[in-house]
Amino acid sequence: MEKPFILHMITTAKNLSPFDVNMALDAGWLSASPYINVESSEIQGLIQDAIFSRSVKNLKKTGFFIGGRDAKQAIDMLKAAKRAMIPPFEVSVFADPSGAFTTAAGMVATVENGLVTKFATDFNGKNVLVLGGTGPVGQIAAVLCAQAGANVKIIGRQIEKAQMVADLCNSEFGEGKIDITAGGDADKAEYIQTADVVLATGAAGIELLSKELISAALQLKVAADVNAVPPAGIAGIGPLHDCELIEDSPSGAIGYGALAIGNVKYQTQSMLLKSMLQVEKPLFLHFEHAFTVAREYIKSKQ
Repeated sequence: MEKPFILHMITTAKNLSPFDVNMALDAGWLSASPYINVESSEIQGLIQDAIFSRSVKNLKKTGFFIGGRDAKQAIDMLKAAKRAMIPPFEVSVFADPSGAFTTAAGMVATVENGLVTKFATDFNGKNVLVLGGTGPVGQIAAVLCAQAGANVKIIGRQIEKAQMVADLCNSEFGEGKIDITAGGDADKAEYIQTADVVLATGAAGIELLSKELISAALQLKVAADVNAVPPAGIAGIGPLHDCELIEDSPSGAIGYGALAIGNVKYQTQSMLLKSMLQVEKPLFLHFEHAFTVAREYIKSKQ
């Protein structure tokens, strides 16, 4: 009898994301088994309980997905899962807390494509503002931009929290190889004057960049907003905007909305989930792998 494809889905929250369950089953996993309120200390036991229940051959039809709401915790759990493997008993693991890794990857890859196709440039040396950047999507978007060579500033309502998050991104996600800085909302009018790229990653329904600030962005090239709930995170960018000129932009900047970004996020998550099916060697997937896949997906559509 053929063994079914089983994806063990872990979350630190009290509920597993229905979005992630649908994505897993649509990608080809036959069963999505939930584990809720999981603590980091429980990862080793869960992994080893799964890997010894199947033969090495059938472990290729077994995988783990790490959700939750915290980017650092998800990465820590991914590392713990990898340490828990006992070769040749190994399975693939994919971390994507609250969809933050694939959303950030889709956002940054989309903006990068806009820079290349419309302005014949890339992130290298560009000034990037990540508005509402203290959450998981903002954190990872900031890291990906910095890894691509940009000068990145995370903007938050509380400068102390923004600085703490910037330090976390540099040390934990960037492994000390990047230098993301922090700024406060009160100083956006100053920062926007030299910004090349603006990413709005804050809570839904809050305007983070006004019409007046866009008018002051004299070197802005691309802006992107993951918020699909009115009002827009960036004035003049709606959910359907896809490489469209931003109204009142003196520099001719283009904008991307939540649905354009969301399509790349969706395709990226689906492709990563499919890549885990019957691989010869286990995969340990996180935001860097998501960014690679997002870039490849966009390139394939051109």
